[in-house]
Amino acid sequence: MILKELNGCRPVIGRNSFIADNAVLVGDVSLGDDCSIWYGAVLRGDVGSITLGNRVNVQDGAVMHATNRRSVVKIGDDVSIGHNAVVHGAVIGNDVLVGMGAVVMDNAVVPDGTVIAAGAVVLSGSVLEPGIYAGVPARKVKDGSAAVTAMAHGNASGYLEYKTWYRED
Repeated sequence: MILKELNGCRPVIGRNSFIADNAVLVGDVSLGDDCSIWYGAVLRGDVGSITLGNRVNVQDGAVMHATNRRSVVKIGDDVSIGHNAVVHGAVIGNDVLVGMGAVVMDNAVVPDGTVIAAGAVVLSGSVLEPGIYAGVPARKVKDGSAAVTAMAHGNASGYLEYKTWYRED
């Protein structure tokens, strides 16, 4: 893993977290407890902070970054950021799944209990309502519900187990 201090800021890692050998965390990055940052993920807190809540998984190849003096990344609890997804200066609530290859742009707000489908693009400044979003640009295809929240939460819960397989090595 690469943990790099930059401009006086060093990544902070919460308890019981797993960081893959080739994951990169630079600068103003803060992880809550029980997080997992998977292979090839990059969290580059050089021009804006990146703050993850508890039980967040950032899957293989995902990238987090912000725009200088215009945005930060804030991620709630029990969130999955899918393989090769990009979260750029966005705010993501609790119990959210950002699907594989999805993009969430600057100053977008994704509320609790939301799923962003694989490949979807949430445009800059979008303020979503709970539900499932798909397409380019992302459009709501299903209203929020307890089942949608449970789906997102369940994905994050699975990664709590997966990280233990790697932490035991």
